[in-house]
Amino acid sequence: MRFRHPDGSTVHLSYCTNVHPAETLDGVLAQLRDHCEPVRKRLGRDRLGIGLWLAKDAAHSLITDPAALRGLRAELERRGLEVVTLNGFPYEGFGAEEVKYRVYTPDWTDPERLAHTTDLARLLAALLPDDVTEGSISTLPLAWRTGFDEAAETSACSALATLAERLDALEDLTGKSIRIALEPEPGCTVETTADAIGPLTAVAATAGNRIGICIDTCHLATSFEDPETAIGAITAAGITIPKAQLSAALHAEEPHLPEVRKALAAFAEPRFLHQTRTLPRPHRAGETPSVAGLRGTDDLSEALAGRTLPDAAPWRAHFHVPLHAPPAAPLTSTLHVLQDTLTRLVGGAAPRTRHLEVETYTWQALPSELRPRNRTQLADGIAAELTLARDLLTDLGLKELP
Repeated sequence: MRFRHPDGSTVHLSYCTNVHPAETLDGVLAQLRDHCEPVRKRLGRDRLGIGLWLAKDAAHSLITDPAALRGLRAELERRGLEVVTLNGFPYEGFGAEEVKYRVYTPDWTDPERLAHTTDLARLLAALLPDDVTEGSISTLPLAWRTGFDEAAETSACSALATLAERLDALEDLTGKSIRIALEPEPGCTVETTADAIGPLTAVAATAGNRIGICIDTCHLATSFEDPETAIGAITAAGITIPKAQLSAALHAEEPHLPEVRKALAAFAEPRFLHQTRTLPRPHRAGETPSVAGLRGTDDLSEALAGRTLPDAAPWRAHFHVPLHAPPAAPLTSTLHVLQDTLTRLVGGAAPRTRHLEVETYTWQALPSELRPRNRTQLADGIAAELTLARDLLTDLGLKELP
């Protein structure tokens, strides 16, 4: 979906296809037919943007077979779909019964991460619509925190600098500009936007504006970051925002209550990590808390299992809940953080990013009573999320384009 910003530029809204994880090219093609095109039709649109996820095997099939790549582009056009952004965070196995920590491998110290992301950039340049010259790829925020030391950071930043050189050469060859966006995530070495400023400033010395940050509003909220503070610091540091992901986290206002813990337990599931965080309440009315006091666990089940996480202040869990359907009381979502962030990203005189991606990949991990039972219900839910995102954008003065 495309929108005209009041400054005259185009802002793209897409939906991430990692909600339908496909490891092979055949799986990707089926995904377009069975899920993406039906969502487009529900929205009554001639064109729908999708944030494509290409796993290692699917990407390899396309990069080694030009005919297959041409076929994918033709299939996108035939089904009224377009791609301006890729989700390059998961490498493979995102549809496995247990993903958990494996989603963070290979990290940016591993040459395979550089090779895979280079391939994704080449593919995106070939898939961009003819009238679009800029693409974005969100990626792992360097690595999971365990065992990541100064030498590892140097190695990771060197890989990003090499990638930037390759992206410069790709633009010279194709006329398409591809930018990479590190996506801060709880538990990673870059957990918050503040954590990203140091590495990205160092990389910018050699990479220019090729490497920036992807603001995921679920991750931002889970870490109790204030959107105004976060975006202000990024802007002041001269770091670009090639992409933002529109998502909402799970919020529990009073996690010490038995009924709240019971409700949270329904979201503790075995497939994905649901990092859980709490932050002591401000000492004075109106005081903005600092994330320096953030406490957390790697998973919601760990937080619920004992008393390792203080429960006198609200908890937030990294569980992407549907934008239009917050959980029932006593839980809620952090949709208000998404709204605040979106206002600061595209509600001003000029957009700070032009690529927005709704990313609720956890539909099938929801508690059983909230989970879609079939493709029809899933398509209805995704269409409802995109409708909400569209309405937020038009309320900010953006005009939806045909």
